[in-house]
Formats: sequence, C-alpha cells, structure tokens
Amino acid sequence: MEIQSIKNRFGIIGNSPALNYALQVAAQVANTDLTVMIFGESGVGKEVFSTIIHALSARKHNPFIAVNCGAIPEGTIDSELFGHEKGSFTGAVDSRKGYFETVNGGTIFLDEIGEMPLGTQARLLRVLETGEFIRVGSSKVQKTDVRVIGATNRDLLEQTQHGKFREDLYYRLNTVPIRVPALRDRKEDIPLLFRKFSVDFSERYKTPSIQLDDEARNMLVNYPWRGNVRELKNMAEQISVLAQDKTVTARELQRFLPELPQTQRLPMLAAPQQQGAGDFASERDILYKLFFDMKKDVNELKKMFFDILQNPNLAHTAAYHQDNNHDHMLHNYTPAENSNVLPAPSRIILPDHEIDHHEEVEETLSIADKEKELIVKALKKHKGKRKDAALDLGISERTLYRKLKEYNIGD
Repeated sequence: MEIQSIKNRFGIIGNSPALNYALQVAAQVANTDLTVMIFGESGVGKEVFSTIIHALSARKHNPFIAVNCGAIPEGTIDSELFGHEKGSFTGAVDSRKGYFETVNGGTIFLDEIGEMPLGTQARLLRVLETGEFIRVGSSKVQKTDVRVIGATNRDLLEQTQHGKFREDLYYRLNTVPIRVPALRDRKEDIPLLFRKFSVDFSERYKTPSIQLDDEARNMLVNYPWRGNVRELKNMAEQISVLAQDKTVTARELQRFLPELPQTQRLPMLAAPQQQGAGDFASERDILYKLFFDMKKDVNELKKMFFDILQNPNLAHTAAYHQDNNHDHMLHNYTPAENSNVLPAPSRIILPDHEIDHHEEVEETLSIADKEKELIVKALKKHKGKRKDAALDLGISERTLYRKLKEYNIGD
C-alpha cells in the first residue's frame, strides 16, 4: 500500500521524510509475524503505528488490544497479562483469562514496556520464544498465538546496562525497530497539524475556525513541543475556545504557549557522576594532569642539558649555585645565549673516590605518590580552599574529599 493511502486511511498529517520512512517500515513489516518495537517520545502517536501494523496484517480480523504497562500495578500485571486461577492470591475469587489468552490469534500492543517488572519480563520472553505461558497459581502450560508490538519512550538499551530491563528480551523485542520522529524534528508538519486540529474543533462545535498570521505561525513552528502532537492538539483546541480574535497574532499566541524552563547557564565544575564510572573518570583526569606536568619538567631538563652542551661553563655555574642554594640556582638559571656575561665561577674539584663511587637517588615513580603530591600542592596554592583546588585539579569536590581521606591529608 502506498504511503499516501495509509495517511488518508488512518488520518495521518505530515510529509516529513522521517515520518514517511517510519510509515514505510510499518507497511513492510505488517504482513509478517515479526515482533516490532516502536520508539518515540510521549505524544508522537506510537499507538497509531501499532494500529496500522495490525490493520495491514493477516490478523486484521482477529482481536487487537492495547495495554499500558505503566498503568498496571506491579502486583497485578502478571494476572492481567497471563490470567490467574481461583484462590491464587487474595481477591482471586474466580479464575480469569489474561490478555494473551483472550487475544489468541490477534495482536497485543504493550505500550510503555520499559515500565514492566523484571519478573513479568521473564514471562513475556517465554511467550515470545515458545508461545507458552502459565496462569498465576497454575502449573498447566498453555499455548497462545499472539503477535507482540512493543512501544517505549525510554532508552531500553541503556536500561539493560543498569539491570532495569532484560537484555535477552530487548533483542527479542527489537526484531524490527520503528522510530517515530518528534514533532520538533518535523517542523514543516506543525502548521498542517495545527490547521487540521483547529478545523476539526470548529466543525465539531459549529464555530468559525481560527487563523494564524505569519509571525504567529513562525512562533508556533519554532516552539519545542515537548508534548509533541498531543500537546499541539490541546493547544489548538485551547486557542479555538479562548482566542478573542479568530486571526491570532504572535502576541496573543504567546499567552497560550507555556513558558519554557530557564536553562541553567552557570558554569559547572563537573557533571553529576555515578559511583564507579564517574570516580574512574576523575582519577583518570588527575593522572593526565600529572603526566602533563611530568612531561613539562622533562622538557625543561632537556633544554637545560642542551644549553650546557653548548656552553660547558654553565655546568660549573650550576654546580656552584647548587652547593649554596638549589632553589636559587633554578630561579636564576641563565640560558646559553647570555653566558658571556656571567662572572667566572670558582672551580670545584671533587676527590676521586667521590667521583668513582657516587650514589644516584631516583625520583619515585609511584602514581599514588605523585597524585598525593599534586593534591598537596593544589591545596597550598589555594590556601586550603578545597573547591578551588578541585577546580584546578580538574576533578569534582567529592573525588577530592575521597582522595584526602585515602591519603590521610589533613586540612
């Protein structure tokens, strides 16, 4: 069936490429018994797509039922879907068939499937894999032939990583995914939808239809519509009732559009972190900073070494200053190009046994020691202000507090 025929049959308004592609996938998969997963924000019309798939399938003459998994209490959802036996729980005064039994041969649409409890997910997985289910309080295995269409406004793949959704069920449901675009992603369809909703309202209540001027139309198109098509329909009906003039201006339209929450524009030190992954990222950042500082020190030593090779007199100068004050030597180091203005230093002669038998003291390479040293330096630099020190180190205050406790660093 052509896309335009589907739009006319099911009252779908819009010509955006994303919408047309979603309708094309729905039409192609309808004649199969494959499980379909519909993704989209709340209010985009996911249930309409489930209706299209069922109406274009070979099951169109059999039952179709839509179930909102988020609206059924966790304690009764198993009974609703799979049925129960008499006396299986308090209040079970009689046996009852579940949806998978009553819709045998048809299609069941599980909306907000991400809200389904884990125990019910295991039961659903068995139905999808074997077509078998067991009533609550029974031991008898029953068969059913039901096509399942799921829908969600959540990121189920992310939920699987947090143990809130079964990974095996996710891949079993996601045989054919359909992604319904948000209204703000199909802006060219917003004026058409608004016109359709306002005309329907005027025909229903026998009132003149409202019109938008150009400025009001642009404002309508650029509004984010977080409630998507449902919010747009409610807004069109509200304006049709309350508008003073049937030609709505941008100023009047502004009264009906909800104020958007102010986006927080304050600078953030670090994003909210979860235990584990966030701590690792913070520790990695501080190690990167440590390695960069070490690299800087190595580069400075290389430069000093090459300058000494070019002018050996600098070596005697360095030795003389080191014998008096090591820090003074570092702060008063003079590059090779200015060596001709240095005074002649005193020559230092070391005994042979000190030259032949010297000890090299290696600097510690422990990452933990370097990390502790860097934290202490940051605290000294900022006079004990932990917030400023954490900002300078590139980590969160929570991570800094944990490091202070770990390394036993006092205030």
